Amino acid sequence: MPIPIRRVITGHDKSGKAIVVRDDAATNILERPNRPGVALTNLWQTFEDARFDGPEETVADELVLHPPKGGTVFRIVQFDPEDPEVLSRLDGAAAFAEMGASHNVVENARHPFMHRTDSVDYAIVLTGRIKMLLDDSEIELSAGDVLVQRGTNHAWSNQFDEPCQIAFVLVDAEGQLGENTI
Repeated sequence: MPIPIRRVITGHDKSGKAIVVRDDAATNILERPNRPGVALTNLWQTFEDARFDGPEETVADELVLHPPKGGTVFRIVQFDPEDPEVLSRLDGAAAFAEMGASHNVVENARHPFMHRTDSVDYAIVLTGRIKMLLDDSEIELSAGDVLVQRGTNHAWSNQFDEPCQIAFVLVDAEGQLGENTI
């Protein structure tokens, strides 16, 4: 069960005065049986050009992995501790299909949820610890750490004793593998 996320959205009244238009728990949450222990909570998204005079709600639709074409998505993901025995029986492609992204799964990878997205992702670890697995390396991150993930193969693995929450801003991006590499 994900920890509720309070979401406050500001806007303007008809005279242009700054107001709070929403102050409630975020409700665009995806939990799925093919990826137990992980909950995605969408908070906001933009479509092509971000607008401050746009709609008061942008995440009422079905939650998908990718940001809109030319847009962004702001979400918090909660990763509960993994059970290696359960993990060994899970189908990563089926889990990502539930988010419209089965084609992003890396087949025969070291973790069933290894995937690559066409986005630049800004991540801030809010609580707990987690390992980000790359093709043949990994990095441990903990509360307060930030990450810029640029379209690389990766999986999130909580091998610790407490839930980990990460805030993400995903920005739609393009690029070619091998360009501007180290």
